[in-house]
Amino acid sequence: MNPKQWVCVVCGYNMIGEMPDVCPFCGARHDKFVTAEEAAQTYTVTPQSVNENVTQLMSVPRLGIEHAAYRIETEEGAVWIDCPSAFNRTLEPVRAIYFTHKDFMGASNQYREYWGAKVNIHALDAAHPLARPFPIDHEFSGDFTEYGIEAFHIGGHTPGFTMYVYRDVLFVCDYAFPPGPKMRLNPFSPEDEIRARASRVVELISERPLKTVCGYNYVAEFDGWCTDFKRLVA
Repeated sequence: MNPKQWVCVVCGYNMIGEMPDVCPFCGARHDKFVTAEEAAQTYTVTPQSVNENVTQLMSVPRLGIEHAAYRIETEEGAVWIDCPSAFNRTLEPVRAIYFTHKDFMGASNQYREYWGAKVNIHALDAAHPLARPFPIDHEFSGDFTEYGIEAFHIGGHTPGFTMYVYRDVLFVCDYAFPPGPKMRLNPFSPEDEIRARASRVVELISERPLKTVCGYNYVAEFDGWCTDFKRLVA
């Protein structure tokens, strides 16, 4: 484990290298940081079943506003969509980590080193200062399919934002939240850009027999989520 790694307990952001004065993501002061080792001892990444192929991973206790990660058991091996903020050696290994965007790359550098997992993120987000400290194995562009998982470059929230579909599950992170009538597009985005790009999300999800939506801190039934999302775009 890299001894110079810090975790912000306000937001869950990982910082590699010398400790900064403030968190580069949320702006919390350095007295709100713990070492990666302390985070590993305090926060347990805990799986919750979504369906027979998908598991949600979140820290217990909650590590700030940490984004959930999702483990997918594919026919070619297990992979993650996004990555937990805490590094727990007791988790089952995965072959690859695919990111929706660059805001929370978690402890991906540590899992990559420990398991040899390949880290994948869109090239437009890989170029961002928040992503540069993290080792990346593949900077993709456009749409693709790997491990039976469909990846779609959406943009909008971040330039490289990518959503994923595995069978009947949509992985959309924090593009829109919370589920229900109060849903809104991510407010920490260029408003015109995310609204314009959201129309592609509608097009793609309308073509697929989806049942479940996996968000950054929620799992929702697709039909209701889709109705609320389409209302936003309309």
